[in-house]
Amino acid sequence: MPIAADIWHITHLELTIRVLLAAGLGGLIGLEREYSNHAAGFRTHILVCIGSAAIMLLSIYGFSEFVIEANVRIDPARLAAQVISGIGFLGAGAILRNGSTVSGLTTAASVWVVAAIGLCVGAGFFYCAFLSTVLVLMSLFVLNKWEKRLMRGRRYHEVVVRIHDRPGVLGKIATLFGQEDIQIVNVKMKMTDQTSDLDGERIKELHFSIKTTHSEKLDIVMENISNTVEVVSLESNAFKLQKTQSIGRTQVL
Repeated sequence: MPIAADIWHITHLELTIRVLLAAGLGGLIGLEREYSNHAAGFRTHILVCIGSAAIMLLSIYGFSEFVIEANVRIDPARLAAQVISGIGFLGAGAILRNGSTVSGLTTAASVWVVAAIGLCVGAGFFYCAFLSTVLVLMSLFVLNKWEKRLMRGRRYHEVVVRIHDRPGVLGKIATLFGQEDIQIVNVKMKMTDQTSDLDGERIKELHFSIKTTHSEKLDIVMENISNTVEVVSLESNAFKLQKTQSIGRTQVL
C-alpha cells in the first residue's frame, strides 16, 4: 500500500503555529518557576519547549525528500527519543544539594515535562500538550500549597549558626528554640579555620536539625538568634542572615 506523501509535509504556517504554541505553553510553566525564584525560569522553559518542538518537527518532516527512496525507512521517533534522554543533563544542573537538603528536583522535573510538551506540539498532538500543561500548572500552583500544608509538621529544617567559640553559647541558642516550642532533633558542631576580625576568637559552626509545625515561630527564633552577641551568621532553608560585626547590624542575603 503506497504511503501518502502529504503526511510527510507541513506548510510554513502550520510550522510557525506549532513553534509559537510550544513557546507559549513552555512559557506558562516557566512563569511559575520564575515567580518562585528558581534557577530554570521563564526563558529556560521557553527555550526547552521550542527546541523540543523543533526537533520533533525535524524528525517528522525534515527528511521528507527521502520518503520516496526505496531503501530508506522513516522513523519519526528517532530524534524525539534522544530529547527525552538528553534533557536529563539540563535538569540535573538545576538540582542542588546543601547538606541533607536537596532543592531543584521540581524544577528539573518541570524542564523534563516541558520537553515532552514541546515534542507533543511538534508532532501535532495538541490535546495532550494542552492537557499536560494544565496538569503541570495545577501541580505547581495548587498541589504545592496543599503539600506544604500537609507536610509542614513532618519535615525537618536545617539551620546552620556560626558563632564565637565561647562557653554557654550552645545552651543559649537551644533555649531560644525551646521558648518557641521548636524541637531540636539533632545538633552537630564543627570547628572552622576562621577567626573573628575583632578579637581573634575561633569561629564554630552549629548544625541544627529542627522540627516545627509553625513557620512563624521559626522566623521569630531566627531573628532572636541573629540578635545574639555571639552569633556571626545564620543560615536556614529559607534565608541567610549575615551579621556585620563592625556596626552590629544584620543583613538578609
